[in-house]
Amino acid sequence: MIREMTRLAMQHNAVNLSQGFPDFNPPEAIVNAAVEAIRGEANQYTVTWGYPPLRQALAEQYTAQLGWPVDPDVHICVVCGVTEGITTSLLALLNPGDELIILEPGHENFRPSALLADASAVPVVLEAPDYQIDADRLEAAVTDRTRALLLNTPHNPTGRVFDSDEIRTLAEFMNRHNLILITDEIYDRILYDGREHVSPGSLDGLVKRTVTVGGLGKSFAVTGWRLGYVIAREPLASAIRSVHDYSTICAPTPLQAAAAAALSQPADYWLQMREEYGERREVMLEMLRTAGFQPVRPEGSYYTMADYTGIDAPQSQWDSHRFARWLTTDVGVASVAGINFYTRDREKYGEGIVRFAFAKRIETLHEAGRRLAAISN
Repeated sequence: MIREMTRLAMQHNAVNLSQGFPDFNPPEAIVNAAVEAIRGEANQYTVTWGYPPLRQALAEQYTAQLGWPVDPDVHICVVCGVTEGITTSLLALLNPGDELIILEPGHENFRPSALLADASAVPVVLEAPDYQIDADRLEAAVTDRTRALLLNTPHNPTGRVFDSDEIRTLAEFMNRHNLILITDEIYDRILYDGREHVSPGSLDGLVKRTVTVGGLGKSFAVTGWRLGYVIAREPLASAIRSVHDYSTICAPTPLQAAAAAALSQPADYWLQMREEYGERREVMLEMLRTAGFQPVRPEGSYYTMADYTGIDAPQSQWDSHRFARWLTTDVGVASVAGINFYTRDREKYGEGIVRFAFAKRIETLHEAGRRLAAISN
């Protein structure tokens, strides 16, 4: 549905705030690194589990982030985006008939990834407006077939950054039921208001049972490069590497070379990136409130869920799918229907809301705001 909304936006010349990709370029140094790699000798297959300098850079970063010695030759597998990282991990670690707990609202790719592994996705709902992890709901979802849980933090679509207490609760749950934790941490650098990202694989009780999945597409504005990575202890790492080998052989070599350069960006790059995203967030929230929406203030990532039932238009009473299409075709701003992020009790939890992505230039957001303001005029 998300990619369908992008196609609809293109057909109607709408401002595309539906799909989570930037409309601005990556840092020039990273682009130059890719060009140099292509002009050089980095155009053939590299090592299946990743270009050595990139794995070394990732090992240094995650040794610090996870608090245990990440070996670039053992624990890391570079993949073709976070989606491949998740799917490959599920294919490697789940058996037919296993159950995977997913938190909803959640990205639409999670359930298909489970189905590809011939497993069942079992949803556990996070209640608005706080979207906190509920230990009782987790317990109620467990059966004798439960094998793993998939956690996305910072969270898409709500913008939640699950705090240390929630992660500790999750760790106790995972250990109690002997489950594997697969984490999608693609937005770990995009944080607001002094929030800190807690990487679950850094907790003592989760080190050996966590598969950390990350990527470079969001933080460096290179979503089309499709570069992700998986970090895990043995024996999980070897199983994941084997599936990756027979799925894609390797991620694009010159882009991996450029990614190694990207990770060497100075500290002020990250500070500037957060400041710029913080500005985009404020513009997004203000323009939505002005148009009559009630947006959730994100703690991380670059999305907000917004209640549209209070806007001054008869369409405020429409279901979210119909509303999102109208917003795209008639108003000229593309979003994603809230119902798209739920499979359990979709009408109860997903109606009356839409998701907006604000990884856009400020002028793009202002144009979207101008169009949204016309709803009540």
